Amino acid sequence: MAYTVRGCSLAFICITMWLLIKAKIDVCKRGGVTVKPSHVISLGSAVNISCSLKPKQGCSGYSSSNKLILYKFYRKIHFQQGLTLSSQVTDLPLGTTVFVCKLACSSSDEIRICGAEISVGVVPEQPQNVSCIQKGEHGTVACTWDRGRDTHLYTAYTLQLNGPKNLTWQKQCTDHYCDHLDLGINLKPESPESSYTAMVTAINRLGSSSSFPSIFTFLDIVKPLPPWDIRIKFLNASVRRCTLHWRDEGMVLLNRLKYRSIDGGSWNMVNVTNAKGKHDLLDLKPYTEYEFQIASKLHLHKGIWSDWSESLRTQTPEEEPTGMLDVWYMKQHINYNKQQISLFWKNLSVSEARGKILHYQVALQEVAGGKVPLQNITEHTSWTWVIPRTGSWTATVSAANSKGSSLPARINITDLCGAGLLAPHHVSAHSEGVDNMVVTWKPPGKAVQEYVVEWRELHPEGSTQPPLNWLRSASSSVSALISENIKPYVCYEIHVYALSGDQAGCSSIWGSSKHKAPLNGPHIHAITEEKGGILISWNRIPAQEQMGCILHYRIYWKERDSDSQPQLCEIPYRISQNSHSINSLQPRVTYILWMTALTAAGESPRGNEREFYLQGYLFSFRPSDLSGTAEKFQTQRIALGLKNIPPWRRRRSSPWKGS
Repeated sequence: MAYTVRGCSLAFICITMWLLIKAKIDVCKRGGVTVKPSHVISLGSAVNISCSLKPKQGCSGYSSSNKLILYKFYRKIHFQQGLTLSSQVTDLPLGTTVFVCKLACSSSDEIRICGAEISVGVVPEQPQNVSCIQKGEHGTVACTWDRGRDTHLYTAYTLQLNGPKNLTWQKQCTDHYCDHLDLGINLKPESPESSYTAMVTAINRLGSSSSFPSIFTFLDIVKPLPPWDIRIKFLNASVRRCTLHWRDEGMVLLNRLKYRSIDGGSWNMVNVTNAKGKHDLLDLKPYTEYEFQIASKLHLHKGIWSDWSESLRTQTPEEEPTGMLDVWYMKQHINYNKQQISLFWKNLSVSEARGKILHYQVALQEVAGGKVPLQNITEHTSWTWVIPRTGSWTATVSAANSKGSSLPARINITDLCGAGLLAPHHVSAHSEGVDNMVVTWKPPGKAVQEYVVEWRELHPEGSTQPPLNWLRSASSSVSALISENIKPYVCYEIHVYALSGDQAGCSSIWGSSKHKAPLNGPHIHAITEEKGGILISWNRIPAQEQMGCILHYRIYWKERDSDSQPQLCEIPYRISQNSHSINSLQPRVTYILWMTALTAAGESPRGNEREFYLQGYLFSFRPSDLSGTAEKFQTQRIALGLKNIPPWRRRRSSPWKGS
């Protein structure tokens, strides 16, 4: 904004001067304007302005008909009858003010006589903070200073540099607003401790002022050029033998190196004396991308640091992996003499991998018998074998990069739920936010070496084998926070395993991080009559509509065309997931039946309705028949006459609640 105002002021001054010159030629033929004491005055001073007509330049007739008018810009400030006019003007603002004298004759337009401009300003303040710098050993000396307040007048600034042997260099600013100058000279390093004195003088029509002298040496003001041609070398492609190289100006004595990993690490700083363009770095991590920059200085204790060099980015070489993989497994019986072993492992961290993992080496060995182990190499993080159910087995997995392999992680293959005395007690799971769950348990009676908490989706979409997740917990733990691969409104099957030597015990629970009532009820697809009752079969609710863990199903039924409340049977989900028998129906009666599902958050809307007619004999009824899974008798089933209920016969109300 300040530059805009200054630009406008300069333009205004130029236009005004042009107008005044034109006025001298065209207007001032009739008279003149004088200003005393000066056309340039200091702020707060008064000025006398006089206007006079030349002979025979007034109005025709008597001189009393002459009326002289003085304008300040476009505003009248004074008038007087006769051939002359005088006025004292005070309180003029900073900057330039234009005055114009005009002649008014009766019944005629005003005629310009002449004009004048008056400039109001202040004496220059003393220039402060004079500072000089020479960029590079072969650069030129440039100095800067603080001008202080604006003088509102043309002010000349002169920079003078005095050196040894009475040498003097001087240069004056031609800019209207000047606060820096380049002398265009180069100080030589032959006498680096010789003193130089720089001083700035400001002068205008109202006075002058000079800065305090600034005294310095060659070493004080020379700012080296930034180092260039930065490169790094790794001896034998090893991060342990690393040398950083660069090029510098000849007189550089001190270097400052900074480097950091690209992944957001803080800068490491190193000062190096007499490096001569190289330095060994011993603390770099393998297979890590680093950024390097270097600055230079001519003297240990004085002078100016160069700007930082351009960044060098490079990745350090790989090293052999460290640490061991976290391995877990699943065991599944295939038949009386075969079992399937699925091994899973987690990726090493970047600091452990120390390179790009190319593959994993997997081996499965029978502990006794001396047989050749089963071995394989894979790029995946899982592997599956089918092995005999006899004998004890152990598995090892290691990760390999271009420099070698990690230590093999060993795990004994045992029956994870075989030791009942090691089973954790009172396992529970509750939400800890949208993407987290807390699993708690009470320890078993026997000593435990560690716990493993395992979880996976109970009903994954589009996958017969859900992804397996696990974490390890210390033997003293009674809870664990699980957050990896946890999604809201999804039911997870959670196992807590207690490990002790070659034995293990387990307990399980279902849980979800967030839940609400299912979006739809189960779809009944078949009802068959069997001795002692009927068997109802339904399709599982799609996983995306379950909205959490389903705890119960409810089967509702009532006689057709009856206004009575329906009867219901509530079935725990774990007991029966797709069929259930009912033994409490009357023969030769038409019934309407539907189902709902419940999570901890509530009950779903009713599913589809089915109408059926029971043709069999009257069945005895016991209240205990309303829960549990009825025994299915191996008798001839008689098909029922089943059909979907026409839409006009369906009720539009919400499902009846059982009492």
